[in-house]
Amino acid sequence: MKLVTTSDNSADPRVLPRLAEVLDTVMERFSITGALGLIFVDGEPLRPIEQKFGPEAFERARSDLGQLVRSVAEEIFGDEVILSSGETGRCEALLLVASEGDHGEFYMKDLPAALELVRRRLEQRQGQRIGYPYMRRTPRLSIGSALVLRNPHSSVATEVRALLDEAREDAHLDSLHAHREDRRRMLELITCGQLHSVYEPIVDAKRLTVFGYEALARGPVDTELAAPLVMFGLAEQEGLTFALDCLCRDKAIEGAIDFPSGAKLFINIRPSCFHDPSFKPDALKRTLERCNLGPTDVVFEISEQESIDNYEILREARDFYGSQGFQFALDDTGAGYASLEAVMQLTPEFIKVDRAFVAGIDTDASRRAMVEVFRSIADTMGAQIIGEGLDTLAELETLGEMGIAFGQGWLFGKATPLRGTH
Repeated sequence: MKLVTTSDNSADPRVLPRLAEVLDTVMERFSITGALGLIFVDGEPLRPIEQKFGPEAFERARSDLGQLVRSVAEEIFGDEVILSSGETGRCEALLLVASEGDHGEFYMKDLPAALELVRRRLEQRQGQRIGYPYMRRTPRLSIGSALVLRNPHSSVATEVRALLDEAREDAHLDSLHAHREDRRRMLELITCGQLHSVYEPIVDAKRLTVFGYEALARGPVDTELAAPLVMFGLAEQEGLTFALDCLCRDKAIEGAIDFPSGAKLFINIRPSCFHDPSFKPDALKRTLERCNLGPTDVVFEISEQESIDNYEILREARDFYGSQGFQFALDDTGAGYASLEAVMQLTPEFIKVDRAFVAGIDTDASRRAMVEVFRSIADTMGAQIIGEGLDTLAELETLGEMGIAFGQGWLFGKATPLRGTH
């Protein structure tokens, strides 16, 4: 049987046909063989691409998903398959196979092998490119399988519908299981303290001496959760962001046991941390004392990309903690839509300009002009600029020439644990 993968009406050979276009072929093959298997991939998590970037971008992502399923079909079944992009109005990928031989081997061996290969491909580079460049990271796509045996007491169409419903339900159960595992992993990480801090130097742009270190959280080594974006993404998904944030702060201080005298410790915080009893000044001071640190050694970083719902409450917290000796920095300045408002509302001691404005600043006049704006504002309020994401000496020298006090980035080496930490 010839591989059925492309709509006759499609100008793009990569586009899979809708189920209605191949349904007659599916039912004919099922009627002959007596057994029909289905591998189902739910692409609905890609739907935000359409909502944000339009139908053409969404079709590109759907096509990439279809190509992934096609590659599995060719490797496992050769040309004995029918591929479909699912029903109109849904984002799906279907791999339909009519079993012509031993139904038992087909059900126990071939279908599970195809399902596992789809799962692996989704986790590998091909799968992680689905949705690129519209999504920073491909969302998890749930997958399922099903088998239907021909029953002459039912119509072929009824049995194909039942097959599709069962595969969708199997994919739904796959999603529930994955979310349960995500929650279990995150709860284990948080309750067992399975993360550590590494420290990235912040350097005086003129003297080339270390001014401070930013504490950066890292999950368990050699796991998916080692990446902060993945770790915090799962925490948000499971409603555990507050608990993870608390642990990150504790580990930032715990890892600073050998912190260099006179250096500033920059700790990332979220506005919600001010409601944490362990973050009250007295408790925080006792924690810092164990590392021979005091409030004047600590700078709290608030990301400009984080949602700041109430500036008035945040200003009150800033004033209160500031009276205790703590300082504040606005992180990722320029990366979000409210940069100037956040700077003016919070009047932090440090303004960390996002790497998007620093990378290549030595050769880009527009970037220099933007950083000059932030420098002018900083001068007015008595704040100091920290340029993020430095990769070259030329970038650092340019910052120094512009009167920018500090720089931070891989130019000074990757973030590492401090000596004596474990």
